[in-house]
Amino acid sequence: MAGEMTKAAIAAQPEWLAQVPADRRFPADARVLFTGCGTSFHAAMTGGDAVQALELVLAPDRDADLLVLVSHEGETELTLDAARAWRGPKWLVTGKADGPIAELCEEVIVCTPAIEESWCHTASYTCAVAAIAAMKGEDVAWLPDAVAEAIAADLPAVGGQDRFLVAGAGRNLATAHEAVLKLREGAWVAAEAYETEQLLHGYFAAVDESVRAFVLDGPRSTNAVDGLEALGCDVTLVPARHPVVDVVVFQRLAVAIADARGRNPDRIRRDDPRWAAAAQRSRMR
Repeated sequence: MAGEMTKAAIAAQPEWLAQVPADRRFPADARVLFTGCGTSFHAAMTGGDAVQALELVLAPDRDADLLVLVSHEGETELTLDAARAWRGPKWLVTGKADGPIAELCEEVIVCTPAIEESWCHTASYTCAVAAIAAMKGEDVAWLPDAVAEAIAADLPAVGGQDRFLVAGAGRNLATAHEAVLKLREGAWVAAEAYETEQLLHGYFAAVDESVRAFVLDGPRSTNAVDGLEALGCDVTLVPARHPVVDVVVFQRLAVAIADARGRNPDRIRRDDPRWAAAAQRSRMR
């Protein structure tokens, strides 16, 4: 059945999160910079000061003591290039202990018990976020139970909309971006992520009742909800507890929409020759 690998990964998150290393810490007072690509960059964003891997390759001289690279399998080409460009200490957050990026790093934190099979990454994302939080000294012991609750919770209703909007601020901005990526690659719908305040500065001009909107609770969220409702949008204010927990509703929504519309999230549309060719042509050379 379509989406089985993604569904299995979502369901496995409480078990996987319980195995995330919680005893590693960043050096005291170290200025830490995070990087990655795609979903891994969104995980990097939750750590604090983050820069896309390409931007780090273009300008590797940064005011930081330690670079933390996030990569699901430790092989992402641009993340590897960023590791090569960085002259200081490097740590890797990944799903396996060996690989080309790991060879360049002083520390390798394996945050998942296995490599996620679905290309619509869910469990590997939340485990990377939890590992980063633990290294910053956060208590992550409560996250498995909280994620189990999020998996069991009722989903917000979604109609036939093909346009989606997710807004968040602070650490919730990473969740907004990851939510949109799940909706796009998993359910194949047009979705956009916004920083909550930025949404209020001109972007409403292209928003109407055809948009299904979600706003993560936080600064200026009620202003965003009020404005979106005035435009006729169906809007959900999403409670924000922790990036590991908050993203689960969007993982599940992506799968639910995919199921309802006969789409398979597992291969993020690359089982279609047209999209497979596009992915191949866009690869680095």
